[in-house]
Amino acid sequence: MNKNFLSIFDLSKGDVERIIARSAEHREMSAAGGIGKSLEGKAVGIFFEKPSTRTRVSFEAAAALLGAHPVFIDSANMQINRGETLEDTAKVLSSYLDIIVMRTHGQERLEEFAAHSSVPVINALSDLEHPTQALADIFTVASHDIDVSGFKLAYIGDGNNVANSLVGLSSIMGFDIAVASPPGREPDRTILNRSGMSNGRAAHITITDDPVEAVCDADVIYTDVWVSMGQEEGADSRKLFEPYQVNTALLSHAPADAIVMHCLPAHRGEEITDEVMRSEKCVAFKQAENKLHTAKSALEFFLRWSGD
Repeated sequence: MNKNFLSIFDLSKGDVERIIARSAEHREMSAAGGIGKSLEGKAVGIFFEKPSTRTRVSFEAAAALLGAHPVFIDSANMQINRGETLEDTAKVLSSYLDIIVMRTHGQERLEEFAAHSSVPVINALSDLEHPTQALADIFTVASHDIDVSGFKLAYIGDGNNVANSLVGLSSIMGFDIAVASPPGREPDRTILNRSGMSNGRAAHITITDDPVEAVCDADVIYTDVWVSMGQEEGADSRKLFEPYQVNTALLSHAPADAIVMHCLPAHRGEEITDEVMRSEKCVAFKQAENKLHTAKSALEFFLRWSGD
């Protein structure tokens, strides 16, 4: 069992199923007004080097609601911003905290921090992966009575960190994924290879530049912003993505009961239309709410269950 959760590949199928089941319990407890105490007496560090709304607040709330004390750490106000090494920062922070949720830039930065941390580290987004988002996504799929091992997900847009973690998750859980991206903007090649793609082929993965092909027979249609955080200097590339908008015309090629997901924030009128965002097919806000429940489960898993 991995001490850290740096990549979606750090989880097995059984781990994901356990987290889904526990997230459902947390959702029911929350609806009933219950308060958990499973992490009472723990200090949860939330160390972010990039902006966040949903991930930060969901982890802070999750820690507090489980009886832990959340400690938000803004790198802009730390000595690391004045030259202290990442190694020294990791050693110091992990001597104060029981677990650290980290959002950063390169995956190698996350891995360096975890290598020098004496406590578990959770990846709350790096340039390569967003595995905690993938947990909320698969829990959302399960919440809509879709078989998490036997459905098709169509991802439309930039092959970014979210797409990478969903591709990896598909290889763990066994569902089919079709990614429609402009040429040159496909998911990371290392992630694809690790997910079972060989010589450009994998039984459960389709990489295409045709969004209509991707949504055909899809149970879930997923999109994200065209320009990822920290890559705003490439904003002119938006024109490249115009054919990849999730709109009613594209949805007409998908099954009538397909649901639409978006990890937010949404740039309405770009990757998704306002009409689709407001439609009953779109479950983006329930997906965002589910981040609270899966954050609780991830904290419990890496603080309490991982040694079972």
